Amino acid sequence: MFIRFMDFHGIDLNLLVAFNALIEERNVTRAASHVGVSQPAMSAALGRLRTLFGDPLFQRGAEGLQPTARARELAVPVANVLRQLEETLITRPVFDPTKVNQTFRLGLSEYPAYVLLPLLSKTLERQAPGITLNVLAISHRDDAVTLLDAGKIDAAIGVPTGQQDNRILSHPLLQDEFVTLLRRDHPLAGETLDLATFLALRHVLVSPEGDGYGLVDQALDRQGLRRTCALTLPQMFAAPAIVAASDMSTTVMKRVAQYATVSGQLAIYPPPLALPVIPFDLIWHRRHETSSAQRWLRALITSLAASLY
Repeated sequence: MFIRFMDFHGIDLNLLVAFNALIEERNVTRAASHVGVSQPAMSAALGRLRTLFGDPLFQRGAEGLQPTARARELAVPVANVLRQLEETLITRPVFDPTKVNQTFRLGLSEYPAYVLLPLLSKTLERQAPGITLNVLAISHRDDAVTLLDAGKIDAAIGVPTGQQDNRILSHPLLQDEFVTLLRRDHPLAGETLDLATFLALRHVLVSPEGDGYGLVDQALDRQGLRRTCALTLPQMFAAPAIVAASDMSTTVMKRVAQYATVSGQLAIYPPPLALPVIPFDLIWHRRHETSSAQRWLRALITSLAASLY
């Protein structure tokens, strides 16, 4: 089969590189830095792109450049074309974790910091002693996107961001279910924890985002019910220790109870109401998609997360 020569009408492929950088960065200055050109050169490229496609492509907004509908249509095809060209034409050195000295920056919420980070640190120490980790805290689900956009982290682990966008990629890592905790010698320990008993208890509410209203409260509200929250705190892994030292109860994810230093002092019950399973994703920016080092890191994290089941 013969493929005919095609007339690209003098299109400079570097314009597609500029477009892809603008889609990823949403900022002319950062996009210019990303591809190694000056800010005026990137602005000129944007002007040529607008002429080429007959569309503004990007409009300035409070959160940076916002792509138009036409730009969103072009984003995935352009990224795919550039990636295929890069993989075909550029030979990349094989990443050898045993021989490099490199720092990876991770954004972590409290849950993966307790559940996955110890295992990741131990594995890196054994398999890649020249690699170091720099961890930044994520308290709100959108923190991951903000840090990735700013180039402050290489990847993040947290609850799904909910942002469906070409520049932010994700992969499911973990999920966990809720359990309700009492101290083992609580007066009610050993009895069936029905809804009436649950509502009679004083509760520790874990609210990482500080809104003071959790999934338990949402489920109760749908039934026209309320519970008594005696304490609200942002750290989920502090809750089991508080329950172990009091008559209060808390409803947290199962691994929070299992990984707690006071786990032996706790009685664990299924909650007396339907609660969703909580997912955690590995999240990264498309600019890091083809990096052999970061692909290795993502594969390692995914493998370690799978080993927890």
